[in-house]
Amino acid sequence: MYLLDTNALIYMLCSPKTLSKKAEEIILSEKEMYVSVVSLWEIAIKQFIGKLKISSTIEEIESLCSNRNISILQIKSAELEETKKLPPIHKDPFDRLIISQAKKNNLTIITADATIPKYDVKTVSAQ
Repeated sequence: MYLLDTNALIYMLCSPKTLSKKAEEIILSEKEMYVSVVSLWEIAIKQFIGKLKISSTIEEIESLCSNRNISILQIKSAELEETKKLPPIHKDPFDRLIISQAKKNNLTIITADATIPKYDVKTVSAQ
């Protein structure tokens, strides 16, 4: 089971040729894929502040995920609690919560972030 990091979700939606061959194969074939609601929140914030120029609304992204059988992973209190236990390697609160969700749900994160693999979490390179 896999969890798309925000960057992998954006690559999948906006520039799929950017994805690594392995990430692309997983996304196309895996039966249980997830994206965190945290990623949708991060995209919304980055669109608002002008840091991310994609025209899709959050509702459209959610619909595209649904069409690809990618489930939206909601946040649980145990996952929030887990963020406090993570070493301070990564300061990004979105990534810390995604890491916590992966750990608590035994998911492998598909990511282009070079810092996430420094945690005790399974990863696949998105690029």
